[in-house]
Amino acid sequence: VFDEIQKAPQLLEKIKWAYDRREINFSVLLGSSRILLLEKVRETLAGRVFLYELWPLTLGELVPFYGGTFAEKQLLGLLLEDLQGGIRWLSGHSTPVGEEVGRIRAAMDHLLTFGGFPTLLEYPPEDRFAWLEAYQSTYLERDLGDLARLRDLESFLLCHRLAALRAARVLSYSELARDTGLSVATVRRYLRYMDLSYQIFQLPAWSSNPAVRLIKSPKLVWLDPGLQRVLSGQLQGLSGQQYENALIGQVLTTLWSRGQRASAFYLRTAGGLEVDLVLEAPWGIIAMEFKARERVFRRDATPLERSRRILGDRMRLGLVVYRGEEAFQMTDLVWAVPDWLLLGWSIGV
Repeated sequence: VFDEIQKAPQLLEKIKWAYDRREINFSVLLGSSRILLLEKVRETLAGRVFLYELWPLTLGELVPFYGGTFAEKQLLGLLLEDLQGGIRWLSGHSTPVGEEVGRIRAAMDHLLTFGGFPTLLEYPPEDRFAWLEAYQSTYLERDLGDLARLRDLESFLLCHRLAALRAARVLSYSELARDTGLSVATVRRYLRYMDLSYQIFQLPAWSSNPAVRLIKSPKLVWLDPGLQRVLSGQLQGLSGQQYENALIGQVLTTLWSRGQRASAFYLRTAGGLEVDLVLEAPWGIIAMEFKARERVFRRDATPLERSRRILGDRMRLGLVVYRGEEAFQMTDLVWAVPDWLLLGWSIGV
């Protein structure tokens, strides 16, 4: 077993040599960056490995630590696998209540505040931000700086913090370059390092033309809400921007962890229409809006209803995901669904 293998890429050639000579038949390589995408090792182990990626804890994985039931099947997964079955479940069940709901909501509060690093569960709440700050100054500043061979660590850290302030916003490389005093090429390179180290995901813009998706500006998503808070200095409260970022991250990591097939985008038009998240499955599209409120209203479904003219017949369902207690139908196509019910409730409980 080799840990943090990205720090010693010279070992990969030796592992490849021993594997090809049948002197070893199995090794476990652990790393905190996407080593197979790094220039020095991209082709070394091609055709010789299986890649397993570990993301921050999802809500379903965190719930048992708060005394709840692990959701083998949750509503998001059911909707993607069997849309009509998921809608029938929503229509045919009253919204769950009771102690299990309280446990799931406590786990959601943890995620929204501290994020999904498993180690944080070993510490009391008052020490968790301190751990995240220590993680920032050790791995992010020292180890990532060594890995990327950064010549100017201070400029990277400035870019790092300003990028955290842009969570859930459409990314403008030129704006970030102006604010940091760096070139656009340098900003792109730094964001690439953040991507390779599993910190961010650049959510592409949806278009009916797949080629167009590659040239529109992405939305910047931080995959761990706790890390985003520490880097941005936004430790208190929960803004709409932070909630949107956290929920997009939770949906994405839930899909990736469970191997569910759906491509993720956001929708934005020149006329100002924006939909937070568009999940495109082989059978059609689920569009989502995220509201950091305990109550939602009919008007909150308006962007999803308007998006039907753009997404067309492939749009099969709209969801307004919010912090409240009740799931209910808002229009013929749009449902309001509590975040804990979408991502943490075990279907069948």
